[in-house]
Amino acid sequence: MNTPLDEHSMLDPDTAHPRRRRGLVAGLAIGALLIAGGVTASVVVQQGPAAAEADDGPAVRTGTAQVERGTLSGVSQAQGTLDYADKRDIAAGSAGTITATAAVGSQVSLGSGLYWIDNVPVPLLHGPLPAWRAFGLGMDDGPDVLQLEMSLAALGYFDRTPDHEFAASTERAIEEWQKALGVEETGRLELGSVVFMVGDVRVGAEEAGVGSQVAPGGTVLSVTSLEKRVEVELGLADQRLAVAGAPVSVSLPGGTSTTGTITAVGVPTERESNGQKSVVIPVTVALDDPAAAADLQRSTVTVGFPSERREDVLSVPVEALVALDSETFGLEVVGSDGTTKRVPVTTGLFADGRVEITGDGIDAGDDVVVPES
Repeated sequence: MNTPLDEHSMLDPDTAHPRRRRGLVAGLAIGALLIAGGVTASVVVQQGPAAAEADDGPAVRTGTAQVERGTLSGVSQAQGTLDYADKRDIAAGSAGTITATAAVGSQVSLGSGLYWIDNVPVPLLHGPLPAWRAFGLGMDDGPDVLQLEMSLAALGYFDRTPDHEFAASTERAIEEWQKALGVEETGRLELGSVVFMVGDVRVGAEEAGVGSQVAPGGTVLSVTSLEKRVEVELGLADQRLAVAGAPVSVSLPGGTSTTGTITAVGVPTERESNGQKSVVIPVTVALDDPAAAADLQRSTVTVGFPSERREDVLSVPVEALVALDSETFGLEVVGSDGTTKRVPVTTGLFADGRVEITGDGIDAGDDVVVPES
């Protein structure tokens, strides 16, 4: 965690040997809470140790931990929302009565019906372009014809190499498909009779129920892709963390975790909450292992953004820190004869329960006193 802490103590520690000191030696909690645009970081440092029984409280058991040399990486955390991506409303292409819809939560594949108007299915086809005209002989060439023929070929009804021209072979393929669907075999597809999406979709909500009368352009369903993504809003102060392609960690409900990659960083956007306005940076994260969230739908998750990194530094568990006075931290170093001495240190990066330290007389491998949990 890359939160700089205010190195101040609220208590003056007893300078006597920790195993003989008296008075109040219960743990001193020094916390730092940084809230910036939804990113929260916190560290708890305890006064330690107290191995002997105090006059007015039970003994605090202590142990030791080693000073380690290595790499320390900070992580800033922010809450995000895991949900299905690419929400889109599906509008009716013609007037009529809705006689059926694909079930909410179901997946609709290539060639399957999204909804039915007057008992005629409106199937899903694949392609990035929305339909903007009818398909039939005599129409101009175009990329929409290419994606139509590619879908017909994938369904097994088009036996030529797909291109931009609507030819007699395209008409025959449509007729064969219409026969399989049980609809009138016209060889044409009127505007609104099919819906193009990039891939298979999941039905998110039913906007107009069975029996509803709809006009062209009226919303029937909302759908999403089958992919789940995490949306996070970072504060302006943390925009340096939002780097497309950067790795992140994602903590899921139930205590499981996985990794992800930042796929998109939006422009600064103003938000208002409880009458307070703030500017946030929208960030989109794709899960590296989608199966990790297979059983989840819309969920709140915690995203860890790598921040600072320190290489070849000394570090100790955070709880090893002792407040020597109102401005100084130290460590209780265990000597070879079992005695201890307090050594002042300067703290650096706090991350993963450890803290970077520097100070005279502190070396990798030294044992320091820590309270036992």
